[in-house]
Amino acid sequence: MQSPEFEKVRPRKVSAIVAEQIVEAITRGDFSVGSKLPPEFDLAERMGVSRPSVREALSALQAVGVVESRPGSGNYVLRRPPVADEDAASHLIESEDGCLEVMEARTALEPPIAFLVAQRADPSTLRILDATIDNIRAKVRENRFNAYLDADKAFHIALVEATGNRLLQDALAPLLASIDQKLYREYTHHYYLKNVSDIELVAELHADIVDAIRVGDPDLAFARMNRHWTRMLEIWEA
Repeated sequence: MQSPEFEKVRPRKVSAIVAEQIVEAITRGDFSVGSKLPPEFDLAERMGVSRPSVREALSALQAVGVVESRPGSGNYVLRRPPVADEDAASHLIESEDGCLEVMEARTALEPPIAFLVAQRADPSTLRILDATIDNIRAKVRENRFNAYLDADKAFHIALVEATGNRLLQDALAPLLASIDQKLYREYTHHYYLKNVSDIELVAELHADIVDAIRVGDPDLAFARMNRHWTRMLEIWEA
């Protein structure tokens, strides 16, 4: 007798299940197009999950055009997804890196990278880093979120390249690639960089890192990079 075929059972992300439940509620008609969804804390309590899981789910729903976030007001149903598109948000979550995992990994890697660069930086390195900061500030002035994130990515690439360490560059490459993912961009846009003042603040955090490198203070460079990622993790947990 031939052995039956089975598919491997894989653990699912909680945020993907949350997204599916919200879509099911919209499909049932619990929330009509244009209506406001319950607050994040309410959704988290009803489903017995953390607020970060709800935020990641909502970010995915925003990325696929089902939900719209209105700053200071809440989240609204933008459209009822067609049957063929009902799983789009959960598939997006399952196929991309989790926002928390990306933040935790970058918190572990990037402060030591800043420390190392501050020990080794030469005038050529500083010219490159200063140019990336100028580019970041230009995108802030233009209020172009996606262009700002592209400039932010260029800064972090330049920073790790300044270590001259190929292993560090290879380790950080997939994490920096996650900046281009839809889920990460939606989460960052709606929670970490939700308005111009937030983007300006984060831009200056990057400039502060370069200033610490400029004066050759590894501990200060480490602390300022750590502050950047600690702040993002605190917003995730808020």
